[in-house]
Amino acid sequence: MWEYTKYYLAPVTQLLAMLGLYLGGNYVWIGLALFPLLAIIDTLLPLDLSARKMRNKAAAFVPVWLSTLLGPVLYVVLAWSIALHDLTGWQMLGAVISCAWLSVVPLVSAAHELYHARGRIGRSVGRYAQLCYLDATRMEAHVVSHHRDVGTADDSDSAARGETLYSFAPKAVLESTLLAQRIESDALEKRGFGRWSIRHHIWRAVLAQLLFQSLIYVIGGWLAVGLALSAMVLARFWVETFNYFQHYGQVRVEGTPIEKRHVWNHFGPLSRLVAFEITNHADHHLNSYLSYYELVPHKESVRMPSVFVCFFAALIPPVWFNMIIKPALKRWDNEFASPAEQKLAAEQNRHAGWEEWVAQPASTAR
Repeated sequence: MWEYTKYYLAPVTQLLAMLGLYLGGNYVWIGLALFPLLAIIDTLLPLDLSARKMRNKAAAFVPVWLSTLLGPVLYVVLAWSIALHDLTGWQMLGAVISCAWLSVVPLVSAAHELYHARGRIGRSVGRYAQLCYLDATRMEAHVVSHHRDVGTADDSDSAARGETLYSFAPKAVLESTLLAQRIESDALEKRGFGRWSIRHHIWRAVLAQLLFQSLIYVIGGWLAVGLALSAMVLARFWVETFNYFQHYGQVRVEGTPIEKRHVWNHFGPLSRLVAFEITNHADHHLNSYLSYYELVPHKESVRMPSVFVCFFAALIPPVWFNMIIKPALKRWDNEFASPAEQKLAAEQNRHAGWEEWVAQPASTAR
């Protein structure tokens, strides 16, 4: 039972944030306060390298569905809080950042789990829950492009060596958004429709957003709409910062097989729970239909610190480069990369102005 119950940590964080919005005042900061709290605990606890022993898929997906559905509900509660409470500017800021944070974790990973599932209803709910971070067309870019191009120059989710969090996030937002529309337009054209036909997902995404913002307006007026959109914009960029840590600096020769080594894993016990194993997703790139609880930790991989630690470190690029990612990439290049990948890695190192550290041929143990 505990195997199933512990994943309810994700919706519990959302409910606590809603409680803060309901109470008003400085309680609106509860959602954001959970971020450093989870980060500290996740860092202090030992790594969780255990495989899950869950067999009941219906029971395993209850917290996933809850976290996905609670994403939009959080914004409804935000609008209600704005209408009910006389919040100060400082408190409005807390409400916005709290909603933005909860729109990233656990919503991104919960929606991701649903739109990778085979069921049409789950895919639709996963798609439109992403309106909470203004990206209801993300599924196309992620499923079609990222899972095909990971580790190559064509993948907008793979950060190149030397790239900072601040340069990567805006570029990834723009590139992934444009890519999703191009993929959908290409698919429509192949089916004999116009590239911007009414069948294009962008129009349904826009309609969904307009309807949702209309609901926010009815509850809390224009102020609520402004604050909700501010939180969504912040969340949209925040989403890309977590992509930054999953494949940073790793390279793959285009057309070669995707392997477990082409992803960084973060085995912090709490981050595995609140992110529905998205930090433990090497197996996910081998079979994207595997459910989150079926992903087995890649114990032979380079051990990365908590994803929360990576986030805070990346806010100060020299800390991220010198204390975390360079040592990890040095080991990856020497122990996991193929000879062809070592050449690509060396080129990226030179372009970034980094030192050359490949000391031996690539290991055959991958």
